[in-house]
Amino acid sequence: MNSYAKLERRQLADLLEKLGPDVPTLCEGWTTRDLAAHLVVRERRPDAVVGNYVRPLREHGENVRLAKAAQAYAAVLQEFRRPPRWSPVSNPLVDELTNSGEFFIHHEDARRGQPGWEPRTLDPGQEQALWRTLKITGKIALRRLGVPAAIKADGFGEFVVGGEPQVTISGPPGELTLFLSGRQRAARVSVSGEDGPSQRVQKARLGF
Repeated sequence: MNSYAKLERRQLADLLEKLGPDVPTLCEGWTTRDLAAHLVVRERRPDAVVGNYVRPLREHGENVRLAKAAQAYAAVLQEFRRPPRWSPVSNPLVDELTNSGEFFIHHEDARRGQPGWEPRTLDPGQEQALWRTLKITGKIALRRLGVPAAIKADGFGEFVVGGEPQVTISGPPGELTLFLSGRQRAARVSVSGEDGPSQRVQKARLGF
């Protein structure tokens, strides 16, 4: 079985190295240096990651990330390339589950932060893996928003969140993954339905 987490990790690390530390990404206000620091802290500092979910610890988490970003960029990338086996999100038991989608999204954050990008052609197996994950994370994101929606990916299926759909979002699994993770402006999907809900979905702060 292909390890898409390992594939995306390698390709993302190579791209971050090629781009250098100071170019923009899709993550608002973050350069490639900021993104690389986030990736390393996520794997190696669970005390800092808790700040993403517990408001009183948010400042601590950001301070840890900024300290990592201040280190030599090459050293940070080397840490990302070689995750610790004890990591709660990157150990061999959970790596594929927790990282295949995460690294795909951040790979595209780096790629699509640059001019002239085009969507990648993904392996069908990778698209299927993204679709499986999206059926969980996408439902959570849309339920939080409260807009009934149908999500459709040709050749992979569809799912509905909420009651009678007011909005239909269609596209390949990778593009839908980006859209429902909050990268709406860079995701090539089709959004149809009632004007109000459609605009709300396209402008909302989506994400898991």
